[in-house]
Amino acid sequence: MSKNSLRKIREALMISKAELARKANISPMTVTRIENGMTCRMETKRKVILALGYEISDKNLVFSD
Repeated sequence: MSKNSLRKIREALMISKAELARKANISPMTVTRIENGMTCRMETKRKVILALGYEISDKNLVFSD
């Protein structure tokens, strides 16, 4: 399982799982899986990073793998 900061960042931005999922065009269950450290596709990571308002170059702030 990979480490990530998604839950911490999402909560700091005061965004619900459902809102992040809607912005990233992924399911809320996928957000939960990522927050629990499960792996996901590169495209999903890209969607999440952009939905949080970050640039792709900031990927290491969210995902450490």
